[in-house]
Amino acid sequence: MPSDAPARINDFVIKFSNVNGSGSASANTLFAKSIMRMGVPVSPRNIFPSNIQGLPTWYEVRVCEAGYLGRRGGVDFMVAMNPQTWDKDLAEIEPGGYLFYDSSKPLPKSRFRDDVHTIGMPLTQICNRTYSDPRERQLFKNIIYVGALSAMLGMDLAEVEKLIGEQYKGKERLLEPNIKALHMGRDYALEHLPRIDLAVRRADAVGEKIFLEGNSAAALGAVYGGATVAAWYPITPSSSLAEAFARHCKRLRHDPESGKARYAIVQAEDELASIGMVIGAGWNGARAFTATSGPGISLMQEFIGLAYFAEIPAVIFNVQRGGPSTGMPTRTQQADITACAYASHGDTKHVLLLPEDPKECFEMGAQAFDLADRLQTPIFVMLDLDIGMNERLCEPLAWDDSHRYDRGKVMTSEELEAGKDFGRYLDVDGDGIAYRTYPGTHPTRGAYFTRGTTKDRYARYSETGPDYVDNVQRLLRKLETAKELVPAPHLRPAKRATRTGVIYYGSTSPAMHEALDQLEAQGLDLDALRVRAFPFSDDVSEFIADHDRLFVVEQNRDAQLRSLLVNECVIDPARLVPILHFDGTPITARFIAGEIGQQMKAMNVMPLRKVVQ
Repeated sequence: MPSDAPARINDFVIKFSNVNGSGSASANTLFAKSIMRMGVPVSPRNIFPSNIQGLPTWYEVRVCEAGYLGRRGGVDFMVAMNPQTWDKDLAEIEPGGYLFYDSSKPLPKSRFRDDVHTIGMPLTQICNRTYSDPRERQLFKNIIYVGALSAMLGMDLAEVEKLIGEQYKGKERLLEPNIKALHMGRDYALEHLPRIDLAVRRADAVGEKIFLEGNSAAALGAVYGGATVAAWYPITPSSSLAEAFARHCKRLRHDPESGKARYAIVQAEDELASIGMVIGAGWNGARAFTATSGPGISLMQEFIGLAYFAEIPAVIFNVQRGGPSTGMPTRTQQADITACAYASHGDTKHVLLLPEDPKECFEMGAQAFDLADRLQTPIFVMLDLDIGMNERLCEPLAWDDSHRYDRGKVMTSEELEAGKDFGRYLDVDGDGIAYRTYPGTHPTRGAYFTRGTTKDRYARYSETGPDYVDNVQRLLRKLETAKELVPAPHLRPAKRATRTGVIYYGSTSPAMHEALDQLEAQGLDLDALRVRAFPFSDDVSEFIADHDRLFVVEQNRDAQLRSLLVNECVIDPARLVPILHFDGTPITARFIAGEIGQQMKAMNVMPLRKVVQ
């Protein structure tokens, strides 16, 4: 064991292996937040089962003063509390790392690794001596190991105690036992456990950043974006978005005088009913949304096509998970990109927004409603489980109080009364967007029949080919207009000129930032473009044209973003090299840097080296 000062301060990965339903989640979150309160950035990720209590669950915490928030890859300290996953957990530990386990029951030497430091603490024995209730023994065991970790890592005990106080505010009878368990673990560690070369020291690297989930941020964006109707059916991992919207509305959307709610939230009988309600509300002029995941998108297909063809505003938050079918309900993927871009049958194309963190979930969650009204079409906000359900540090949310909602082209009663020509599907401006009216705008003018069937420019039923062609070509013009309205891509140029680039999007972003730094340190330079929306702006096509070879990094099997780029930008597929990660865990910086580095060497892209005179 190390005997000198800690060698790795504020830079390590710790992983907790527990049993679902054991009460470990709150203790592990307490550990992560305590480090953050010390001014050290953390990035926790909860990896949990989809089935029943008793299955394995993991909680991984990246501690990184440098501010990297993606998964690094590898584990430096494993808290192994689940005998069922012992071998798998042991294999994840980096050589020279640490295994912390409950040593109440002796294990043979063959169960350990020679290149890993082993730290045993008789947690079960301590709990059995102290508590008689079986549930208390289990719950307080978690707090006891947090106390032990606080000692081994040199954490500020006052911060841990303060968080426990906040957690049990108003429940003082629970506060004292938890504080006692915390000190019990800490005292034992200080007296019996060895020193380690990992440590946490107070820093000032968090700054003004806030800590929240993408689902909650997106729901708040919906409130600020003017949403008054939400219809949804519970499905992991999107349910917390609808639930957060309800909480935000209770706080922000009740009339201060009457106390009446100024919103409607309906938990529908299924996904079909929920999207139907959203479309109905959007047709009536309300700003409405649903929150779902891949299986829900599959069920909504025909209704999505109706909203596209009848041109009705709607917002769909898709918190992606592993598919197809039921797939991996509690694992993350970016595997619904093509399903949403071309959702429904026939020739359809939809607007996708691709946020990278909770801040952008808030911003794009609000912007989606302006886009839906402006373009009169469904807008997809594409989160995933990693960004939606895990808390993450991000810049503070901001809102411009001078912002006015963009309701798009809505013909008023005065304009109709003055005799202005109204054709529901008549493009008078050349941007593909026709004027609409709200129901009841005028007693005799401005009415139209909303159709999912072919119609002419004045919404009259038509089966003639020219009318159909005119309509669907106008919808394409609308998509061209959308290119100028959706969020622009973000460019990160390399420090040295290069003809090699990388394209990525969404929750891949934090791991990508670190991987780019690692590759740059190896002398491998890449220009990087983060795509933030579909349809792709001209900037994306220009970026591709400026590079001989590009990597496309995404979290699905079929290289879905790459397929969209090939199809929509008319690119030679050979120029786009897929870098794919799809096992359901969030992508790591180590994986990205390793895959790209290996490919660049195979392509004979060598680092620039100084010439020695």
